[in-house]
Amino acid sequence: MNSISAPSDRPQVKKIWLASYPDIVPAELPPLEHASLVELLEESCRRYGDRPAFTSMGKSITYRDLDTQTRKIAAWLQSLGLKKGDRVAVMMPNVLQNPVTTYGILRAGLVVVNVNPLYMPRELEHQLRDCGAKAIFVLENFAHTVEQVLAHTDVRHVVVTSLGDLLGLKGHIVNFIVRKVKKLVPAWSIPGHRNFKAVIAEGARLPLKPSALTGSDIAFLQYTGGTTGVAKGAILTHSNLLANQQQLLLWLQSAYINKPRPEQLTFVCALPLYHIFALTVNSLMGMSLGGHNVLIANPRDIPGFIKELGKYKFDMFPGLNTLFNALMNNPEFAKLDLSNTATLAGGMAVQRPVAERWQKMTGAWITEGYGLSETSPVASANRFDSSEFSGTIGLPITGTEFDIRDENGKSLPLGEVGEICIRGPQVMAGYWKQPAETARVMTSDGFFRSGDMGFMDERGYTKIVDRKKDMILVSGFNVYPNEIEEVAAMHPGVLEAAAIGVPDPHSGEAVKLFVVKKDPALTEADLKAHCAENLTNYKRPRFIEFRTELPKSNVGKILRKELRG
Repeated sequence: MNSISAPSDRPQVKKIWLASYPDIVPAELPPLEHASLVELLEESCRRYGDRPAFTSMGKSITYRDLDTQTRKIAAWLQSLGLKKGDRVAVMMPNVLQNPVTTYGILRAGLVVVNVNPLYMPRELEHQLRDCGAKAIFVLENFAHTVEQVLAHTDVRHVVVTSLGDLLGLKGHIVNFIVRKVKKLVPAWSIPGHRNFKAVIAEGARLPLKPSALTGSDIAFLQYTGGTTGVAKGAILTHSNLLANQQQLLLWLQSAYINKPRPEQLTFVCALPLYHIFALTVNSLMGMSLGGHNVLIANPRDIPGFIKELGKYKFDMFPGLNTLFNALMNNPEFAKLDLSNTATLAGGMAVQRPVAERWQKMTGAWITEGYGLSETSPVASANRFDSSEFSGTIGLPITGTEFDIRDENGKSLPLGEVGEICIRGPQVMAGYWKQPAETARVMTSDGFFRSGDMGFMDERGYTKIVDRKKDMILVSGFNVYPNEIEEVAAMHPGVLEAAAIGVPDPHSGEAVKLFVVKKDPALTEADLKAHCAENLTNYKRPRFIEFRTELPKSNVGKILRKELRG
């Protein structure tokens, strides 16, 4: 699979943003330092052996541990007869087993498919069937979901792990509390499944055959709604992800223009590792730097999260507007010292009041960036050394080009609103088995059409003003109206449905569903219960409004625009 690269006959985009770059950040990306993510992993494990790589619930694993454990996982996977390029799903929150499994899959020469562990059976089945995964690693808390869909997929190997599996003696206590006291593990039965600890033990006795991986080989299928709302896998190659972490390392230099750089950077890893933002900015960038990622399994537990923040001196804090807002609303947060922490925001727009309050409370500005699953993900960012909040998504990062285009693909002048189109080495190789969708978003000259509408100012900073797509953004997660409407239509009491996003102070936007009843007895509670069975939490309609009819075009298409008012 070839990644989309720059042909020599490309039309030149005027890179006015380069004049706004920090002096120490180069305009172009030098040749990649590694041939694959596996090469990066192995070098980091050799170089940073005794440093902590990941910490969860007070238990740390070093880079040497990571090398050992991922080798065992990889050897075991190879022993199953899986071939280079076969897909393996990972369905876990931020626990130590997540990076161990992910890097183990890559070391085996296989492709990682990240799965949101909170998915409902319908969502999980679609993703597993679409990617053709042959195996899945799942935390036992979510094994009941896997059990329900297994028969309809190509998955033949299921590995189940418990929360405490890599926590040493403490793990037995953790597992007892999770299973027996908190009762967080619904009953499940998957005949023939393997236990994570048994897999590690077996892998220790098996040889690991080196995988001849190149930059153009697929590393991850990162599922996203794309343009139509049907979940599809963005094909991210080893070189896509290596390029993005190298771009980030160059951009990070500006954080240490006015302050000393720590010997080892410690990262807050509160965003889920199955999300592309945390995968690249936390896990891969941490790997490149020999950094230490402190995994937060449940950032919604704000008191517990703040307690964890108080235990370490953090240097990097990637997060979302909603997360920063929630932290500041807890009085204990004000006691923390985050003055030397570089705070990165993505996934959704940062609201100016949140940014200003954060600066007042921590002494540090939030550095807002922008990207998508299709761009591995970071495409632009504000300068780390900025002394103000710009309210923009910043400058295209090293080796990246932005072009603002109209609906006919024509470049627009500065200040005019059009679609943000992105070209660079981090842009995906296409959508998995979706050539028509790939063609829809990729231009003939190698730009990815983001679906976001914005304009560039005279300094090269881009401001997003709207979305071309009807996508709803809930706490940094994409929600596509088509999927919500399809699920609603599955209810026998629904005649028609339309979903839109409405402003929400906590999550940025929330889903509102407009419904025309087929059954007059249908209630809001009925419909919400139906959606809860078929949609993961952030996709569920928060508001439901019943109407006698929905606005339509002259060809009968429901006009969401009119519902938005």
